[in-house]
Amino acid sequence: MGYKFSLVLSREITDAESAILKESGCSAAIFGTDSLPTNAGVTVTKMDFDDIISPTLAEAIESALEAVKTVPDLSVPGLTVPAQPAGPVDEVPGVVVGEVIEEPAVEEAAPKKATARRASTRKKAEVSAKAE
Repeated sequence: MGYKFSLVLSREITDAESAILKESGCSAAIFGTDSLPTNAGVTVTKMDFDDIISPTLAEAIESALEAVKTVPDLSVPGLTVPAQPAGPVDEVPGVVVGEVIEEPAVEEAAPKKATARRASTRKKAEVSAKAE
């Protein structure tokens, strides 16, 4: 899993322009059609990314924006970035296989004995009850 984001381009692109974008670093992008965010009547191209190569989200977005600049008269009026983990993508996953280490059984503690304070409180209560 990498950094996920989407670019909405300013217009619908041709197959030749799609090839230029793929050669410019957007080979893993999924191209689709959408409508312009500010005008639903205008059909545009949307590029969905799941970048597993870039070390940061900022670098992934910058790379995609630079690729768009290689196509004349094309801009990016929309960028969508869903919530995702912060920081660089881990190249090496955590522990996948390991051993279960059995912990020694914990012995139950013996029940606590009544403290002298509790006993003296009971005696005071008995004495005061007899005095009445």
